[in-house]
Amino acid sequence: MDLKGASIAIYLRGGIIDWSRIKIPTSGKQNPSMTGTLSLLKKITASAICALMVWVYSGIASMAGPPEGLSTFKECRLTAAEWADGDSFEVLFQDGSKHTVRLYGADCMEKQVHTTTDARRLRAQRRYFGISSHGGSHKTSIAQAKAQGSRAWKAVQLLLKEPFTVTTAFADARGDGRFKRIYAFVETSAGEDLASLLVDRGLARAFGVYRRRSDNVSADEYRARLKDLELKAAKSAAGIWALTDWEALPGERRAEREETEELSLARKKTAPSPRSVDPNTASRDLLMQLPGIGEQLANRIIEGRAGGIYRKAGDLLRISGIGTATLEKLRPFLLFK
Repeated sequence: MDLKGASIAIYLRGGIIDWSRIKIPTSGKQNPSMTGTLSLLKKITASAICALMVWVYSGIASMAGPPEGLSTFKECRLTAAEWADGDSFEVLFQDGSKHTVRLYGADCMEKQVHTTTDARRLRAQRRYFGISSHGGSHKTSIAQAKAQGSRAWKAVQLLLKEPFTVTTAFADARGDGRFKRIYAFVETSAGEDLASLLVDRGLARAFGVYRRRSDNVSADEYRARLKDLELKAAKSAAGIWALTDWEALPGERRAEREETEELSLARKKTAPSPRSVDPNTASRDLLMQLPGIGEQLANRIIEGRAGGIYRKAGDLLRISGIGTATLEKLRPFLLFK
């Protein structure tokens, strides 16, 4: 069919093709095949063209890979590391390599406490759930909290009994800087997000570092979804929430905030050496040694690495909670390689 010289423009008006706007050259001898083509085109509906456009767009979208830096590894296996807990455990990848994975977005109770940092974290977790006085004493509360940590780990072992999928950017997830860990999303063999399952069952709080997922769910949306699951778990008294003293909870959380602020003020006297902290690589605990930086801000700085390298001090202003005043306090200690 010879369409050379034809100029056809299709316009949509109210969802219907406006055939009156189709222009075909009138000079010269009209090609009979062109007339037949026009008759055929008139049978095409606007919905068909729209469907074609959607199909093309979907095809282009499907070719787009996961957000920058993320890689997906299937057929992963859980190892039986004694130190593991619900949100941090060792994974055997299909290529035989082993990695310690730290879940994005979920924080389970510590089931083992070896350091002062571990003890403080367990206390913060107990206060968050409002169980600091459960059983009538701190000793009983601590024992119960550790038991809940063991319960979360047992749940993870069952949920990851079959091969599962890990998606990670290999971002450094070290807490105290001594043990190498990477942040990751973990998907069970049934296709469910592990962090979401733990929060939904009341075995973890929605807390920690977040980032855009491989299905392009934003970090903020992922955080909101986990918070919604946490609210649902609390309402149904699932897991740890069954032990919550709701009358005491506001006071316990306030005590944690006040103590965090107090520690932040004290850390000003023991701040790191000048030009010694690289916000691109520093562990959570090292970031927390900076003036004005508590655990939440440290987590946000780590989370912000997914948005690009911090090249200068001013880049930290993109982190919610860091303003010009805080930045000036941080500036003398920052190092950019």
